[in-house]
Amino acid sequence: MIPDQRREHILKLLQERHVLSINELTSMLSVSHMTVRRDIQALENDGKVLSVTGGVRLAARLKSEPSYLAKAQLEVPAKRAITRAAAQLVRENFTIFLDAGTTSLQMVPMLTDKVGLTVVTNDFNVVGHLMEYPNIELIHTGGVVSHADHSSVGQFTADFLRQVNVDIAFIASSSWDVDRGSTTPSEAKVVAKQQLLRIASKSVLTVDSTKYGKFGTFRVARLEEFDLIITDDRLPQSAVDEIRAQDVRLELVSPD
Repeated sequence: MIPDQRREHILKLLQERHVLSINELTSMLSVSHMTVRRDIQALENDGKVLSVTGGVRLAARLKSEPSYLAKAQLEVPAKRAITRAAAQLVRENFTIFLDAGTTSLQMVPMLTDKVGLTVVTNDFNVVGHLMEYPNIELIHTGGVVSHADHSSVGQFTADFLRQVNVDIAFIASSSWDVDRGSTTPSEAKVVAKQQLLRIASKSVLTVDSTKYGKFGTFRVARLEEFDLIITDDRLPQSAVDEIRAQDVRLELVSPD
């Protein structure tokens, strides 16, 4: 087979098996390890697959997100580790933005003793928890309510954000990778997230590694547009190397 035929065959095999090792592919295709690695690299460059330790898997399109309650039960140790690192960036008298999502909610208990803190958010659950702490100035953006995400989204939310300045915006993402950046299946979420990148003195993408290699229809931002990415240390080494090669600051944390 010529390279294009072989790569199409690899994609068909991955559609059936989802993940394949280098050894399995060399046996199935009767080619060398070097040939398989070149094919994987070419497919990864096209955004069709993602390298994992010792093998490869399909890059997954995210057509919709799980419900807020479902997401709240996923990857809790990783989210806690990510938010511990994020909370260490918050200083006295800061104004911060907490983007809607269960990772942001994990950060709330780590902020309650911060002096002079102002929290701006579009997440109703974050507001509900922080209402119990009168020492924190709390601002909700308003906007069209997303019932699935327990948050406000859309142009109204983005327009409100044009009126504020924040020291750090902690931005969530349902999907991300080095080629497509941070993406979402929901067009309504894009405008507010992009506005955050404009108003924040520092923007931090807080996202766990299980969302890497997935992509939604709508791009929020390239990874290099964030000042820092905090994720857990299960991110594949190939992804770590590629991200850092783009001069993106990346912090890896260990889940509990």
